[in-house]
Amino acid sequence: MNAAESNEFFQQCAIVSGAGRGIGAAIARQLLERGAHVVALDLDIAPLRALHGRYPQQLHAIQADVSDFDAVAAAIAEGTGKFGPADKLVCAAGILQMGAATELEPAQWARAFAVNATGVFNLCHVVAKQMLERRKGAIVNISSNAATTPRMNMGAYAASKAAVTQFSRCLGLELAHAGIRVNIVSPGSTDTPMQQAMWAAGSSAQTVINGSAGHYRLGIPLKKIATPDEIADAALFLLSDRASHITLHDLRVDGGATLDQ
Repeated sequence: MNAAESNEFFQQCAIVSGAGRGIGAAIARQLLERGAHVVALDLDIAPLRALHGRYPQQLHAIQADVSDFDAVAAAIAEGTGKFGPADKLVCAAGILQMGAATELEPAQWARAFAVNATGVFNLCHVVAKQMLERRKGAIVNISSNAATTPRMNMGAYAASKAAVTQFSRCLGLELAHAGIRVNIVSPGSTDTPMQQAMWAAGSSAQTVINGSAGHYRLGIPLKKIATPDEIADAALFLLSDRASHITLHDLRVDGGATLDQ
């Protein structure tokens, strides 16, 4: 990291959901390293204690369920009360619900949408109003390459992420007049607790890399699984002024797994 990058988000208020683990944690850490004040939201904020020890003046962690609108509104009010109005928002909270469409329980489908899609709406609804008042800001929503590529036994997850992608585009169109940018990062397989849970259930990193003809799934041309930091790099670029003329964009970071659809 050069000197310019180390202060890229100096004293800007950035809200990050799903900041306790995986991609959200990597994004929160990179923002802190670049000088931001980070409001970190997660159902489990225990993993953020070590990070808070390194950045006690820059990090404020709040336990919140993003699917609960009132809880989100309260968390944003608390965080922005401490650090000032939101300059950046990253919606990274998400859950993986596996299962064939004919076997999923309605409650499983509903929970996938409540967290993955409604959670994004809740955060964007509250934060975008602040940004509109100041006519500035940038939003990045973490979707998935599964939003545009069918996956067996992933109907609930893929459909909820497709909702995130299209909602983000519509939001970006609505906010563009105020100079507020909204973009999407769509990761493929990434070495996170969510992905590791899939491997524990019978898959493996090499299986993902190789692909599976029986499941109509291509492998990964770059022959590796993404790291959370590789996804965070993409998110921070879109948040930064280096992406000042980019909005409504879906940046796929999957090693070529979906042939850049």
